[in-house]
Amino acid sequence: MIRMVVFDMAGTTIDEDNMVYKCVKKALNDHGIAATLEQVLHHGAGKEKQHAIKDVYTEVMQDIPSNETISAIYLTFQELLTDAYDHMEMKLFDGVKPVLFFLQKRSIKIVFNTGYTHAVASKILSKVDLVKDRDLDLLVTADMVNNSRPEPDMITYALGHFNINSWECIKVGDSAIDILEGKNAKVKYSIGITTGAQTKEQIAEENPDFIIDNLRELIPIIEATNNTF
Repeated sequence: MIRMVVFDMAGTTIDEDNMVYKCVKKALNDHGIAATLEQVLHHGAGKEKQHAIKDVYTEVMQDIPSNETISAIYLTFQELLTDAYDHMEMKLFDGVKPVLFFLQKRSIKIVFNTGYTHAVASKILSKVDLVKDRDLDLLVTADMVNNSRPEPDMITYALGHFNINSWECIKVGDSAIDILEGKNAKVKYSIGITTGAQTKEQIAEENPDFIIDNLRELIPIIEATNNTF
């Protein structure tokens, strides 16, 4: 029985045109690191953003950066992202509202989790008119737990909050790191979606249980699982 679904935010439920990763790229470029958007998406997608910056830097430079270097790039990234998100339009992907309605009608908990800070994530939810306790039950962000993706801490936090077992949970995300997070949390299904940061082939590297192209495809998966009980 599925009792909870954990959704990644940017690229999964919220269409922000990969702006966060464009800002990561520009921040790295501004500090002399010749990263491409493709490299950022491949090595940084889904991760807590300082972690993403470090991993992309390491890949591009073939060297491990100092903490001071990462902090400086991250500060630039935060400034770029704040400016971008203050001015850009965001929207929900097609299928989000019907899926949330479907889950609410069946008393299945709706959790959003993200590598953003809570402050940034809350601003994004406000911009797309998603309200906690109306549209979702819980928001869990990277700065609320000890370890970011691919560690399972954010999902584990949500499971404990609602006293739900891992095998009663589904994780949905647009990157391989989301899939790995779900597997590390031992959820029932780790599901990839092709609307965001990574390609179907990149998501498939972590062997998701399903790969979907629209969130509406989640409905028959849940129905098939719950109707067996």
